[in-house]
Amino acid sequence: MASPVTMRSWPAAWLLLLALMAPVAHAGLFDDDEARKAILDLRQRQEQGDAKLRAAMAENQAQLLEQIGQLRRSLLDLNNQLEVMRAEMARLRGQDEQLQRDIAELQRIQGDIQKAQRDVQQGVEERIRKLEPVKVSVDGREFLVDPDERRQYEDAMALLRKSDFAAASSAFAGFSKRYPASGYTPSLLFWRGNAQYAMREYREAIASFRSLLSTAPDHVRAPESLLAIANCQMELKDNKGARRTIDELMKTYPKSEAAQAGKERLASLR
Repeated sequence: MASPVTMRSWPAAWLLLLALMAPVAHAGLFDDDEARKAILDLRQRQEQGDAKLRAAMAENQAQLLEQIGQLRRSLLDLNNQLEVMRAEMARLRGQDEQLQRDIAELQRIQGDIQKAQRDVQQGVEERIRKLEPVKVSVDGREFLVDPDERRQYEDAMALLRKSDFAAASSAFAGFSKRYPASGYTPSLLFWRGNAQYAMREYREAIASFRSLLSTAPDHVRAPESLLAIANCQMELKDNKGARRTIDELMKTYPKSEAAQAGKERLASLR
């Protein structure tokens, strides 16, 4: 609360304040036009600044829009390039898959060709094996024969083992015609003579045994052939001839088992 002294001093203070403000009010009224002019200048400069700012902003916006447009075009170009690359990759992938299929097909064809070549080679080797001579051992003798020659001889022997003497004799005869110089010939003559003896074809049997003796006198079956001839002669009631044959046997092959058997047989002929 103001003191009584202060309240009594207000009229003097107001008078002093008015006195001090009087020159100022007079000066404000005096510069009013200049202030208005300054304000107008300031407003004009502000408007000019705003216009420049708007122009700058418009220019910046235009530049920004242009940049955005360029960026969009770049993105579009990039997207197109990506699509082209995807298409190219798809084409290359397709070519790769086709290439793999072609390679697989070539491998299959190559495998078929190799198999066919192996089959042909095996066939050729098989035919060659069938044609190549093979070593056989019969009656202590080793010699080479054709595979078919061996097969025919073994077939004829199989007939003899089954006691099919007629078929065996025919097979031996056919073999001799086809392979006249065969290493089987001495043995074949011996067994054919036995087949003929079994069929009571004694004269034919004697001819077979004699053929063996003339072809291979050192053959292991030669002593047995002489004894077989003697047996045939005995069946033919030619005891004189049988004795001569046994004598021949004992002289030619004295140490053979056939000679011992012939010696015993000779005793029965006397």
